[in-house]
Amino acid sequence: MFARVTHYKMKPGSKDATTAIMNSLKSQIMEMPGMHNFINVANEDGSGYIIAVVESEATSNANASKVAELWGAFSDYMEAAPKAVGYDVVANWTN
Repeated sequence: MFARVTHYKMKPGSKDATTAIMNSLKSQIMEMPGMHNFINVANEDGSGYIIAVVESEATSNANASKVAELWGAFSDYMEAAPKAVGYDVVANWTN
């Protein structure tokens, strides 16, 4: 498995609006090929991270254009462009 970890910065005070957008995109996010897990964490100042666990690095790379399209829905609220880094998943535990 492979994880794409994306740091983002939204404008302060936009958490409710961006959460609503994210929720409206849930099916598109979760239906991307190879998607296992999607986690979004954010602070009130608009900074946050998305951790997307997918089948492989190749799958993550193949999803890049769709991911960019989805980020476009947040353009009015973004303070800076998101920055993604990829990692091999060493553990992915749940209870």
